[in-house]
Amino acid sequence: MSLISEFDRKRPVVRAALGSTQFAVFVGVVIVGLGPILWTIKGALSPTQELIKDPLRPWPSNPAWPVLGKAWSELRIGHFLLNTVILAGGSWLVQLVVCLMGAYALSVLRPRAGRIIYGAVLATLFLPGSVSLVALYLTVLDLHIDNTLWSVWLPAGAHAFTVLLMKRFFDGIPRELFGAAQVDGAGPWRLFWQILLPMSKPIIAVVSLLTLMGAWKEFLWPMVALSDTEAHPISVALPRLAEFAEENTVIAGMFMALMPPVLVFIVFQKYIVRGVGFTGVKG
Repeated sequence: MSLISEFDRKRPVVRAALGSTQFAVFVGVVIVGLGPILWTIKGALSPTQELIKDPLRPWPSNPAWPVLGKAWSELRIGHFLLNTVILAGGSWLVQLVVCLMGAYALSVLRPRAGRIIYGAVLATLFLPGSVSLVALYLTVLDLHIDNTLWSVWLPAGAHAFTVLLMKRFFDGIPRELFGAAQVDGAGPWRLFWQILLPMSKPIIAVVSLLTLMGAWKEFLWPMVALSDTEAHPISVALPRLAEFAEENTVIAGMFMALMPPVLVFIVFQKYIVRGVGFTGVKG
């Protein structure tokens, strides 16, 4: 149902008003989305003195392209980007396994205490991450995995939102498919690997993208869990490096840290739309 009827849409005045409104919204979204990226590029290419004297200048008077190479070598951006890739990749794998297994159990296997477990998982969404920070750190110490990659990877699996998102997707799959597979002799593992997993590619893409972006920009927990500064991701290393580096060099490092998730989002954005809009089985 639409607020404007098909007859009104054909009127020239209404059509012009809709077109101008859509164009204005599109321009606003482009400005809001590209504005920070363009400002980062401008700040990276501007001399430090110009950034201080004229911070609102739309483009540098004399772009300093070598500053990108300077940031890469002096700030060791490549090293910290590699740390970020390793930490984000491990967090993605752990969280994907946990949300797939948890959603499969709650949605398909449906144990007796499934509703209680579902309520407990849902309740964790109402707790800010800072509340459980101390308890989580003490748990990491008890397991003797502090200052290791596991101290970042394992806590990433305890993310209720992705479990509930995956469960919601599984709930939309007709139960008749599972019943037919069980009649043919499929057990729980075969049901998961051969029936459910191949149908879950859209939601796996969505969860993967959300997980990778969240892990890429994570700041507080890696800083607490990893005491070795050489193992820090780029999000933790840049604020520390900013204490002794020039401003434009730091902004250049920010730009190089910003581009990988932006490019990943651009490449895989169609999977987000497909996964969010997927409500059943195509056929």
